[in-house]
Amino acid sequence: MNLASIIDPHPDDDIAVVSRGQRTTYAQLREQVAAYRGGLVRLGLQPGDRVGILAGTNWYFVSTYLAVLSAGLVAVPVNPISPARALEQELRSVGARAVFIGPSGRAAWGGVDRAALPNLEHVIATSGADIAGAVVLDDLMGGAPAPVVDRADDDLAVLIFTSGTAGSPKAAMLTHGNLRSNLEQVQAHPGRALASSDVLFGVLPLFHIFGLNVVLGGALVAGASVVLVERFDPTSALEAVQTHGITVVLGAPALWAEWAGLTGHDGALATVRLAASGAAKLPDEVADAMERRFGVVVTEGYGLTEASPVVTSSAGTTVKRGSIGVPVPGLDVRLVDADGEDVLVGDAGEIWVRGPNVFAGYWEDVAATDNALTADGWLRTGDIAVVDDDGSVFLVDRAKDLIIVSGFNVFPAEVEEVLLEHPGVEAAAVVGVAHPHSGEAVKAFVVSAAGASNEEDEIIAFCADRLARYKCPVKVMFVGEIPVGPAGKVLRRSLR
Repeated sequence: MNLASIIDPHPDDDIAVVSRGQRTTYAQLREQVAAYRGGLVRLGLQPGDRVGILAGTNWYFVSTYLAVLSAGLVAVPVNPISPARALEQELRSVGARAVFIGPSGRAAWGGVDRAALPNLEHVIATSGADIAGAVVLDDLMGGAPAPVVDRADDDLAVLIFTSGTAGSPKAAMLTHGNLRSNLEQVQAHPGRALASSDVLFGVLPLFHIFGLNVVLGGALVAGASVVLVERFDPTSALEAVQTHGITVVLGAPALWAEWAGLTGHDGALATVRLAASGAAKLPDEVADAMERRFGVVVTEGYGLTEASPVVTSSAGTTVKRGSIGVPVPGLDVRLVDADGEDVLVGDAGEIWVRGPNVFAGYWEDVAATDNALTADGWLRTGDIAVVDDDGSVFLVDRAKDLIIVSGFNVFPAEVEEVLLEHPGVEAAAVVGVAHPHSGEAVKAFVVSAAGASNEEDEIIAFCADRLARYKCPVKVMFVGEIPVGPAGKVLRRSLR
């Protein structure tokens, strides 16, 4: 079954999406997606073709995503405010044949070199966009609708860029079956099921798997409503919760930290029945402040892109504070040692996951796929956890050097590669450091080349031209050498 069909069973008049002041019912959404799908077919796009989506958290993204999937195409969500070079690299690496440019993606797209995208044939943009050769969305949707293209569970649905379980960013292949099975698993988990009467707060970016398949996908499969917010401001976000009667808020720790630090809004979350944090560890002091000030218990969960993404949740359970909960139904989870053997209760082990939601591998990267997946289908997550006698699972460490900034994965190798492109940099290393708002931030250590007179601000600006903002160093330290071990590996612990 095509994943986009999750919008089909719901009553015509129920609200599906609230975006930019407009309410879209499920009947309207189905009509819009069918018309959009017809336009994509008329462009000559074929099932399996990749379509980039550069859009913010709004209706444009939702309609494009569903139209692409329902036409049998492969959605490639990318950060709409990424530097042009990053967009070129990602779209080129998957051979995107078409791309949609939403309002928030116009500025970044303006710097893209079309010659760097040899497979790209079609650019679709909103009305009023000054993009040469672009097909206007309104015109594309002006023709006859087209039927949904049937898809098998193992047909590719989405390519989503992630730092992976090791190495630099790569495109994870998520199938229709992967994404749908995780929606079903979450709906079957005690305390996490959504109802058609729920109203979700959609502030997480939809190019991130948390926003894409937990918030958006979760709302649509349940027949609930999702209120999409393109930019997060803590005060106006609380006002939106009250205005729309939000019942479910899913967010990264940075969201909860912002709200916990506000004053004078103690009753603003009175309508919220389910609050969950993911993508990074929620500090205990933030959880305590949310419960004390707002009366909201923020539960925690654990997941990763390669698992579509939810693996565990503490909602509806009696696990201890700080636990990531228990596995969702239909998913096998193990904690294993370096030899791949199960560890004893109380001992630390790497989380391994197996189930229908585990991804199909990395796009055109057999070595990385083989490193992430065992021959019998276990996903090696690279995250270390312990389980206690009560079955509560706690994250204790990461086996990789991943940095998590506001819930987004940043792999040091990618930042270091950019730093080394600077003509005044001889050597560089990157680590994550604590940050009061984003959880972690990127800090760079740089060895200047002979004769170079580098400035911190210039190095940061150099990175900003080549990396998404959350990946850029916020601090650069100039050092005489980068500490390495006997095998030449950077000693990041020493840098920290």
